[in-house]
Amino acid sequence: MTLAQWSNLFVYASMAMYALAMIAFAASFASSRPGAAAVPASTRRDAAASAQAGVDADSDDLAVVAVPRDSAAGADAARGPDAASGSGAAARARALARAASGSGADLPRTEAVEPLPPGRRAGNIGMSLTWLAFALLVVGLITRAAWAGRAPWGNMYEFSLASAAAITGVFLIVSLRRDVRWMGLLVVMASLITLGVAVLLLYNDSPQLVPALKSYWLVIHVAAAIVAGGAFTVGAAATVLYLAADRAERDSAGTGPQSLPGWRGSIRSANSGAAAWVAARVPDAASLDAMAYRVNAFVFPLWTFAVIAGAIWAEDAWGRYWGWDPKETWAFITWLVYAGYLHARATAGWRGRRAAMIGLVGFACFLINFFGVNLFASGLHSYAGV
Repeated sequence: MTLAQWSNLFVYASMAMYALAMIAFAASFASSRPGAAAVPASTRRDAAASAQAGVDADSDDLAVVAVPRDSAAGADAARGPDAASGSGAAARARALARAASGSGADLPRTEAVEPLPPGRRAGNIGMSLTWLAFALLVVGLITRAAWAGRAPWGNMYEFSLASAAAITGVFLIVSLRRDVRWMGLLVVMASLITLGVAVLLLYNDSPQLVPALKSYWLVIHVAAAIVAGGAFTVGAAATVLYLAADRAERDSAGTGPQSLPGWRGSIRSANSGAAAWVAARVPDAASLDAMAYRVNAFVFPLWTFAVIAGAIWAEDAWGRYWGWDPKETWAFITWLVYAGYLHARATAGWRGRRAAMIGLVGFACFLINFFGVNLFASGLHSYAGV
């Protein structure tokens, strides 16, 4: 098998893992207890640490006092401190080992550890599968790069593979600091759809580059755009969930949209019910809004750099910095909309739903810049390779 075939094999394997992860996240989301995700992750970690400290203290006490006198350790203790200090310590260790294996009938039973809820167990499985899918996809990209002898984003097929890896990578980095299993379904679905489009519609088995791409800027400019796109996707997922949570909270407070007669009222009631069901399984609206803002604000300078780097590359490739090519135009429109989103978040009257809608418009502009321009527009950037 060639390196290109190995790359395809790793990509197919990652898609299978993504599909399994999506099923696991769907099961986790559907079976989660209402309100389980509303507790901040830091609070849950503090509670878990406190509980673990209590368990450790109880274990230390058991190690000293829980060995009956008729056991070997008890007999040594009865004979005196010298005997207890030698064989007694070993006996205590054996007794604790029997308790851990389930055969220590001479130790008192402690309270049984509550098993993980089905939703949390499925979420853990989904996270593990997502890590595996990400690793397989990265190996596929590395293999593709070794086969082509260049950075693995020289056409739309490779760019899509790298974008799917960036979406997952940003999500996994966030998961190292926060419990974001509730977002896993949307993120994994976005990665899987991107891979599906790449494999079914954009596949390119040629390692050749168009002349404009034969530059070191291919690594710098395109890599920045890929990472920024992955972060924009995670921010958009948080924004969608925020809108659902905000709708449910407004309905609960009686400040939501008023009911309408006829079929429009039925649709509005169904939307309210769906929003309430989703909101019960994700953090509160304020937390989701803050998360979306932080992700977008963090990555906005990177997208700014990508636009500037693209202009520098354009001067090197075509002899001008800016020509209002469709790619350049939509990249600038995306920058303007996200700049407006960040400004709106800093303005009291535009926070909340209004700013969130601007953020989603920015993500839509990014998708047009990503897919539409390369596939459907005619210009200097029309090198999709399909």
